[in-house]
Amino acid sequence: MEYPSKLIEDAVNEISRLPGIGKKTALRLALYLLKQDEEVTENLSEALLNLRKKTKYCKICHIISDTEECTCESLNKDAALLCVVEDTPDVIAIQNTSQYFGYFHVLGGVISPIKGIGPSDLNIDSLVERIKRSDGQIREVILALSPTMEGDTTSFYIAKKLAPYGVKITTIARGVPIGGELEYTDEVTLGRSIVQRLNYNITSDQD
Repeated sequence: MEYPSKLIEDAVNEISRLPGIGKKTALRLALYLLKQDEEVTENLSEALLNLRKKTKYCKICHIISDTEECTCESLNKDAALLCVVEDTPDVIAIQNTSQYFGYFHVLGGVISPIKGIGPSDLNIDSLVERIKRSDGQIREVILALSPTMEGDTTSFYIAKKLAPYGVKITTIARGVPIGGELEYTDEVTLGRSIVQRLNYNITSDQD
């Protein structure tokens, strides 16, 4: 693809580095910014620089934050529950369900030998220490990792590491999504749905 100027080409090349954005989309975005007031581009640039330079990670939860100090304890949450997730977007997704009211622990990834990611590269040791320091206050650890081979391997590893501390370990349920059709559901998911089936309760009307 040829560009009318080197400046446009450089902008397109940098924007297209973002996931899910190809050259054509990057070109549209670059041309869009070019037509806006200079303040718009300056604000975007400043926000991105601040994001990169000023973002912190909570020393306890490892959630993306504005400070390294944990703010979880200041919130009205159930300290007995601890949900282990891969990354901060998973925290946001679970919070948006309005069904979970405990604390979180972000691993920063999952075990993946192919990618060279081992247990020592993740926030697993700090998770174990967190359970030990809680002195029984944390009663249940929910492993909310993606249902992939890497996710299952990580869950199994964590479960073994936490086994000596007597904490209850659970995983999120996996099954057929609402609105999904059985014939298009993969065999593993459908099989787990059968194994983890729930009671179907019907309350009969009485005169």
